[in-house]
Order: sequence, then C-alpha cells, then structure tokens
Amino acid sequence: MALATSREAHAGTTDDAGDPEVGRGRWITGWDPENPVQWARFGRRTAQRNLRISVYAEFLGFGVFAMWSVVVPLLPKYGYSGSSAISDTQQFWLISIPTLIGATLRLPYSFLVSRLGGRNWTVLSALLLLLPTIGLAVAVARHAGFPVLLVMAALAGLGGGNFASSMTNISFFYRAAEKGKALGINAAGGNLGTAAVQFTAPVIVTIGAGFSTARPDVPVIGWVFVPLVLLAVVLAWLRMDNLADARSEPGTYAAAVRSRHTWILAFLYFGTFGSFIGFAGIFPKLMNDSFAGHGTYAIFGVAMTLAFLGALVGSMSRPLGGVVADRLGGWLVTMLSFAAMALGAAGVVISLQDNSFGGFMVSFLWMFVWTGVGNGSIYRMIPAVFAVTAPGDGKGDQAAARKVAAAAIGIVGAVGAYGGFVLPQVFAVAKSATHSAQHPTGTVIPALWAVLACYLVMAAVTWAVYGRRRTGGVTA
Repeated sequence: MALATSREAHAGTTDDAGDPEVGRGRWITGWDPENPVQWARFGRRTAQRNLRISVYAEFLGFGVFAMWSVVVPLLPKYGYSGSSAISDTQQFWLISIPTLIGATLRLPYSFLVSRLGGRNWTVLSALLLLLPTIGLAVAVARHAGFPVLLVMAALAGLGGGNFASSMTNISFFYRAAEKGKALGINAAGGNLGTAAVQFTAPVIVTIGAGFSTARPDVPVIGWVFVPLVLLAVVLAWLRMDNLADARSEPGTYAAAVRSRHTWILAFLYFGTFGSFIGFAGIFPKLMNDSFAGHGTYAIFGVAMTLAFLGALVGSMSRPLGGVVADRLGGWLVTMLSFAAMALGAAGVVISLQDNSFGGFMVSFLWMFVWTGVGNGSIYRMIPAVFAVTAPGDGKGDQAAARKVAAAAIGIVGAVGAYGGFVLPQVFAVAKSATHSAQHPTGTVIPALWAVLACYLVMAAVTWAVYGRRRTGGVTA
C-alpha cells in the first residue's frame, strides 16, 4: 500500500521489511532509499509524489526569479521614457540583482531544509514569493523610480533561493542509481519557469491591455503569479513529506566547506548554471540591442519574441545531462559541455561581426543546450564525488557522505548562481567600455571572448581533477 494512503496504519511502527515510521506533521523517520524492499513497497511512489510538487513550486520560483528579464524591455512602453527612462546600466542591474540575491539566499535555503523539513520549508518559501510578485505589480503600476524598482527586483531573488532547497530536499528522497535523473528532472522543471515567463508574459501583458501593444499592462505579470503561488502552498502542505533522516548533523556543513571538491564543483557550476541564468536574463535585451526588429512577431495582435527559446532548450537539456552522466561519467559530460559552450561563444562573436541574426540565434541556442547538459552532469557528480571520498564503505559512512553531499549541493548552487549576476555585469562593462562612433551603444564582443576563455579553463580543470586517473584523484 502506498505510503501516502496508509499513514495511520504505518504511523509509529516499523515492520520487518524496514518500513519507515510516519509521525505527525508528515515527518518520516527510517527513510532508506537504498533498501530495495522499502523502495519497491512505497519509497519510489513517495519520492515521485514529492518530486512532482517540488517541480511545480520550483517552476514558480524560477518564474519569479526571471520575471524582470521580461519586465525591463517593456518599461519604456509603459511610460518609463523621457525624464523617467531607465538607463542601459540600470536595466542590467534590474536584470541581474535577482540573481545576486538569489545566489546569496541559496545556502541558508538549503540549510533550512534540514532544520525545518522539506515539506515545511517548501510551504514557507512559496509564501515568500508573494512579496516580489505583488511588489512588482504595485511598484510598476505607480511608476516608482529606479531605487524602488531595484528593491522589488531584489525581492525576486527569493525565487532563486528555492532552487537550492528544492534540490537538497529531493536529493534525500532518491537512491544513488536514480539520483541523477531525479535531480535533472527537478532542476529542468524549475528552469522551465524562466522559459514559461518569457513566452507567456508578452501574451499576458497584451491581453491585459485589451490587445494593445502600444502600452502593455506590465503590472499584470505580478498579479498572475498570486493564485499560482497559493496553489503551490496548498499542494505542498497536503502532499509533501519531511524526512527526519535528512536533518543535518553538527559539522555536516563544516565538512562540506572544508572539502576542496565542494569549491572545485562550485567553480565548474559557476560556468554552467551561471551561464544559463545569466544568458537567460540578458538574452531578450541582447537580441533587441543587436538585432532590433528581429526575432519578434505578432499572432492575433499579441507580440511574441523568440527570446524564450534559450531558457527552454537549456531547461529541457538538463535532465539529459544527468541521465548521460549516470552512464558515461559526470566528468566527461561536463568537460564536453564546456568545450561545446566555448564553440558556441565563438559562433556568437562571428555572427555579431557578420551581422547575422540566424547565426546569432543558432550559436546562442547551442550554448544554452550545453549549459543545461553541464548543469545536469555537475549535479550528478556531487553525490558521486562525496560517495567516492567517504572515509569507508559502511552504511553509516555512506549515509554521512549523503548528508555532506546535500550540504555541498547548497554551497555549489549558491556559488554557481553568482555567475548569473557576474555575467550581465561583464556584458554591461563591455558595452560601456566600447562606445564609439561605429558602436554608439558599445559591443559585447569583448565579454564573449572572456567567457570563451573561462570555458576552456573550466574544461581543463574538469579533466585534471576528475577525469585524469592519478593517486589521490577522483573519477566521478
């Protein structure tokens, strides 16, 4: 019988098959996904149920996280022009500040899963999403100035913090053989929130304005999230579970901080996820700045843009990275991802120099695909690396390694997300430093060359630490 439908029967008991105990507040003790009997009886179904709701909650979190990437290009049409116009540098700040705050929140968010429980924290973190959504709607409707808009954009970082807590929580529910796939699905479902917002927001603001594209109803973007967030709160409260065995022990996070692998993996994730979220945020602006009038079209009077395709393909390819990494090894998939991303960056440079919109789109989408693959493979590497480096092979040693790996996931996710803040700032600096008569608004080509060089360095680090077999090395 499924755990979800037999709580009263199982509560406070443990049978010979190793069934866990289920107490008040949906707290489960004795959870062991590596126990084949427990996993077959109800473990898999319980894990899948929690995964589904986690995906939905994280989907909304990423939608909130990314909504300013859509709002910023719409502000001039909503009245932010003339003396109230938002400068180019200010636009980059509004796009990137959610990532800065979200990255900073990832570590405490992942820690709160072990302190409060995955179900309880999902409820609370979803409720917090009402602050940036309602805040955006009210601030933009009142034509607030840049300082107020910056605060509202910073609050959108609350949605970015959800990723780390969600990934940490789901990592405890799945056994090692299926962890890469589960984490890939969870991350992809969340990442799709970015693409969903970039695709639907133009439709929503146009419909809200009575199908007028002259003055889109920008505040409606925030209001639409409110009922969706409340639904996530109800689903998490009624259907998710807390795992008592996921509670961190004293020293777990300290052990993760002391491990050199935590920081090496964080450096690599800075390149993959930082690129995904950074490019997803600035892609609509880059497309509009470099190829004004291209990539936009109207269907039944609704303005649409191709910018959502970047986040879409990057999200969809993420599970593939986890699945392939399960079979071939995370280090190989990660190294190939960086090489492919470097190739894509070179393609974007050539396309900008040749003024080729087609080449620009193909090259950028190629990069997005491989950021997703790399994201999935690195998250598969984390538990594998810590399992290999555990002090012993006993059940207790591996359980402790899983807890350290979960702590490392929070750290890796936080550091990696900072890449999403740094990337737009690098592009802003490049544009500001290259003003000329030929490029009145500057060019992002120097930034792309810098990004390409970073990818090559990261590919070399991946091979040197995790691919090359040597004494003291780790093959993940």
